[in-house]
Amino acid sequence: MTSAEKYRNRAERWSDEAYADPVAYLRRRAELVVSLGPPLERGDTVLDLACGDGGLAEALLALGIGYLGVDLSEEMVSAATRRLEGRAEAHVGDLNTFTPERPVAAATCFRAIYYAADRRAFFRHVAGYAERKLVFDLNPRQYRIEDIRADLRAAGLSNLELRPFLFPQTRSLPHAATRVLEALERSGPLAKGLLRVRFTYVCAAWR
Repeated sequence: MTSAEKYRNRAERWSDEAYADPVAYLRRRAELVVSLGPPLERGDTVLDLACGDGGLAEALLALGIGYLGVDLSEEMVSAATRRLEGRAEAHVGDLNTFTPERPVAAATCFRAIYYAADRRAFFRHVAGYAERKLVFDLNPRQYRIEDIRADLRAAGLSNLELRPFLFPQTRSLPHAATRVLEALERSGPLAKGLLRVRFTYVCAAWR
């Protein structure tokens, strides 16, 4: 099955199947989109690159943040449009080349940084329309932070804040356990130890 076929067949159930607790997971992600790096304010707009079915939109809209989604899959964009019900927009487009009609406060790119054909060019392109920051996730077992930092600097994004994101994606844990993991995100060496075996960073980059 090709990547396009996978997304086509799963578009309607994407967020429900991708996350064990999609509401809590995406709410926590949205909170970091707003707070990590230069903070966003009510009324700001986020462009969600590789938005899938627009699952992140609900949590951002609840925080008073405007939402614009873009995804290469027409089926995903159709699913996102149905989810959004006119409260926001989603468009078909390639994250490497898509440019919004007007600048946005921030852009996000989750579970999709590997779709960048040229990472430095991608960062530079996003920096051209994201006025405040770019927020994305990073698997430190797959990418060297030093390489990402160098690419961001080459694109004019000289500031980078990393936050361990210790929220299980595919396994639902008791509330108390998730609160402990959230507290561990600020634990320094303990968080870095966990990141050696699983979990990701959420990163905010800005000028």
